[in-house]
Parts: sequence; C-alpha cells; structure tokens
Amino acid sequence: MSFALHQKEDTIIALATPQGVGAIAVIRLSGKDAIKLTNEVFKGKDLEKQASHTIHFGTIRDGEKIIDEVLVSLFIAPKSFTKENVVEISTHGSSYIVNQVLKLLIRKGARPAKPGEFTQRAFLNGQFDLAQAEAVADLIHSDSEASHQAALSQMRGGFSNEISRLRAELIHFASMIELELDFTEEDVEFASRDDLRTLVEALLKVVELLIGSFDLGNVIKNGVPTVIAGKPNAGKSTLLNALLNEEKAIVSDIAGTTRDFIEDEINIGGVIFRFIDTAGLRETTDVIEAIGVSRTQEKMKTASLILYLFDLTDTSMVEIHRDVNKLENLGVPFLKVANKIDKAAPAILEELQRTYKDTIFISAGQKENLDDLKRRILELVNLDKFKTGNTIVTNIRHYDSLNKTRESLIDVLTGLDNEVTNDFLAMDIRRSLHYLGEITGEITTDDLLANIFSKFCIGK
Repeated sequence: MSFALHQKEDTIIALATPQGVGAIAVIRLSGKDAIKLTNEVFKGKDLEKQASHTIHFGTIRDGEKIIDEVLVSLFIAPKSFTKENVVEISTHGSSYIVNQVLKLLIRKGARPAKPGEFTQRAFLNGQFDLAQAEAVADLIHSDSEASHQAALSQMRGGFSNEISRLRAELIHFASMIELELDFTEEDVEFASRDDLRTLVEALLKVVELLIGSFDLGNVIKNGVPTVIAGKPNAGKSTLLNALLNEEKAIVSDIAGTTRDFIEDEINIGGVIFRFIDTAGLRETTDVIEAIGVSRTQEKMKTASLILYLFDLTDTSMVEIHRDVNKLENLGVPFLKVANKIDKAAPAILEELQRTYKDTIFISAGQKENLDDLKRRILELVNLDKFKTGNTIVTNIRHYDSLNKTRESLIDVLTGLDNEVTNDFLAMDIRRSLHYLGEITGEITTDDLLANIFSKFCIGK
C-alpha cells in the first residue's frame, strides 16, 4: 500500500457534481493543504481562521480577474468525509467557470483526483471499512427502493458488523491455538476442541445464510431478468408496451414481427425488473426468425423469471400442457399468463381454472388485470428476508470471499474430525480469518483497492 500512502500526501481536486451545464456545480478538494490553497484564490473571509462546518460567500480570483462568485464550505480534519481538510466550492454551473476554477487550483498545487479517490481516502483514514466504502458506489447507482435500502444498510455497517462479529469470535480461538503451539512440550490445551467445533458449526450456518442471500441481493442490485415467452402473436410485445406505458416494441398481426429481443426496465414495488420481449417460439424456415427463436431459448435458460404468455383464442390445452412441461424441465420460475380474456371462449377459461389454478388471466391490449400480474411477479421475488432487516449480500467480491471462508471452515471441521496437529488447525483458521478480512478491508492489496475504487465516479 506504499504507493497509495504516498499519494495520500497530495491535495486532490475534482468536480463532485455531474458534468454539463446546470444551476450550480460543486468542486471538492481534500488534503492537508485544501483550505490553504483555496484561501489563496478566495476573496472574502480568511478561510484559515474559520471554524469547521461553516459556509462563506466571496469570489474566486485569478490575480485581479474575478472568475465567479461562490460559496465555500469548510470541513476541518478529522470532521470530514475523508477525515482530511475538505473544501467544497459551489460555483455557477457553467462548464467554462468550472474549468477555470479547476485549472487555477491545480496551478496552485492541487492534483486531479482519480476515480473513487475521496472514498478511498476515507477508507484508508479509518472513516469506514471496505465493504462500507463499496456501498457508497452502490448507493450512488441505486435506482430502486430495494437497491437503495440494501446499499444504505451496508454503508451504515449492517453487513460489516455481521462479518466483524464472526471474525472476532474466530480470532479468540485462533489465538488460543497459536498459544498452544508455544507449549507443545507441556501438552496443555488452551482451546477446547468441542467449543471450537461448536463455534465453527455456528459460523458455518451464518456464512451459508449470507451466501444463500446473494441470489436475492443480486436481484435487488441488478434487477430481475424476466423473459416474456410464447408463440408468435401471443401478445408479448403488446404486454411489454402495456407494462412500460409506451410503444417500445412493434405490434403487428403478422406472426414473427419480433426477430430479436427487446429489453427495458420496470420498477414494480420498489424492485427493478428487466423485461425482455423475445421472438415467438415456433418452428420456422425463415433464417432470421430462426436465429431470434434460438436466442429466445438461450435467454430463457438464463432468466430469473419467465412469463409464459399464450393467446386464449389461438392455443389448445394440448399446446399449453406441452409448453408447461418444457418450462418445468427448464427449472426457471415461471408464471402462466393467459392473454385476451376479453375474446376467450368460456370453455377454455373454465378448463384452465380447473387444470392450472395459478393461471393469471389478462388482456394486454385492454390493459386488464395487469396489477394482478405485477403482484404475482413481485411475490416470486422473495423480499421477506430483506424487509425484516436480515443482512443481504449484494457484492460478487463478498460472495466469493464468503465461499472461500466456508471452504476454510469446513477444513477446520475436517481437521478436528481427523485430529490433525495444531499447526494445520491454526493454518485453516488463519485462512478463514484472511477471507473474512478481505471483505471488510483488514486484508488488502494495492491491486484490490485499485480495482474497487476505479469503478467509482471521479469526485466521489
């Protein structure tokens, strides 16, 4: 981490608000000289004599030339986001003004910040751990109530507290085992093997619960890939348009109009669903349409949810039975959605209600029963654990470390079963601690930090 520590001595600067013309723009500086450098170009109160968490009106000047009237907010170390001196300059939103202020302060000695460097400094200065730092990026990119809630919970330490508690319990036993290694000739036991087994089994249960929560966490963070599948002219494009409330997909009476898949996002009950309108499933001699059908089948295999849509006026019970059997063999959760109830014969409605009681009856063209469809879609995304405040894993890096932790804990149990020597037992415990420490940042490398923070916005 020597390079990162060396870079910490610089005062960094970046635009903290989005690029482009707006009412205001906020330029952020962080570092020991942030206030001093700003004071050199600010005409107003002496910023170096002002208290933390105060705002001051004045002008930014390049020599005698006034660049803009501004508000300067001061956050004096350690009472700031980065725990360093931080200055935020609110200028008018002109790109010209922003560039002039940035260039002026860079000439005075500030350095342009790298992506995520403000948050990286906050982590390096102990403001929060690595999992919480990653949650900052998730919070910025959250686009639904559920993803916002998950990121906020993680940023405030929900997940980190769980991991730290597990690690603290394991550290105690690791130290006892290490102590025994110093007294091998005396044959003493500082750590009860039965107590260690009980602890490791308890830890495994928690780790496996966290691993199991990743499917839900991934859905919350990235949205639910939902494929609308069925025969040509079943009304798939009409349904997509009705759900989106816009004419996204081409609707035609000609079978096979949709040759490729069309994708868009819909927020249902605070969860983002990525709906994919696909080419109709049928045998075809049309080369282009055949490619679309093949892609539909691939999309169905990787979906989290399939809406099997069929036309009540043009589909027999034999076809429905055949398609339902295929979907059951696919192993992906699906809903049976019967379309065009406004035109359906009473006989097929009765038979469907008798055979498949969970069928959802809609009219995509008339937008009838769409709220019922949305409710049933939402029920398949089990948010109960999330809503009761349970910790949810949303980050693939954390998921990977938890899996490695699980493997190491299983090795500890295997070692206890085989009565391995203390040095091997200690090694497996240390591995478990290492992988748990990777999550919160107690174990880091420059490459890991560079990879994580490179995905952040510049200015955050």
